[in-house]
Amino acid sequence: MSDRPTPVLRAEGLVKTHYGEGAPAHAVRGVDLCVRQGEFVAVTGPSGAGKSTLLHLLGGLQRPDAGSIWLDGDCTDAYGEARWAVERRKRIGIVFQFFNLVSNLSVADNVELPALLAGVPPKQARAEREALLAELGLAGKERSMPGELSGGEQQRVALARALVNHPPLLLADEPAGSLDSKGTREVMRLLSRFHQRGQSIVLVTHDARLASSADRVISFFDGRIADDAELDGMPTRGTGISGVLELRD
Repeated sequence: MSDRPTPVLRAEGLVKTHYGEGAPAHAVRGVDLCVRQGEFVAVTGPSGAGKSTLLHLLGGLQRPDAGSIWLDGDCTDAYGEARWAVERRKRIGIVFQFFNLVSNLSVADNVELPALLAGVPPKQARAEREALLAELGLAGKERSMPGELSGGEQQRVALARALVNHPPLLLADEPAGSLDSKGTREVMRLLSRFHQRGQSIVLVTHDARLASSADRVISFFDGRIADDAELDGMPTRGTGISGVLELRD
């Protein structure tokens, strides 16, 4: 028996094909992936490579045509939509490119909602929300509506919402894709900060600056993993590997 800890996430043989007009799109073709506790993995690749589909499979937002996913050693093959919804409240936080905030709820309600849905007492949910918003530089914005915030502020609210239940795993799908360079630097700094505290992160991005924050970079092309490289010893900030990873849509 191995003494190695159980991976926070493991996938074997994932396959996903999209059917629509024209030829079928083979988005994910037999992908194996393992993410260790506390690891920061960036998945890079050109637009249309299948990166976002892979992330959606890992978060239970789509179902694979074949293959299996384990969360902390638990096989998810039999999970239905309701069970996946519970997992996304408790074990998986997800951040999207376009924030996906509830537009008619205040910042405070957006962040507290996942905690309340997970059964956290209201007083504790409020305390968690206050602590996160203060850390993310959003104190005083609790009563604001999402539409009153800048893009960078909305993404920070989305990050607070994803982390309010302290999920073991954070999935981020192009979290800076709709932000300017200042917003991108903010997201990079925040992801690095939470990673340094032991947060496991899988980040999908075509931005070399964000990818350079990771421990490990997976190059994804045509639905497959083309390369999987550890970045041990590489700087955790800056663009020292941008020549390798600079991939444009």
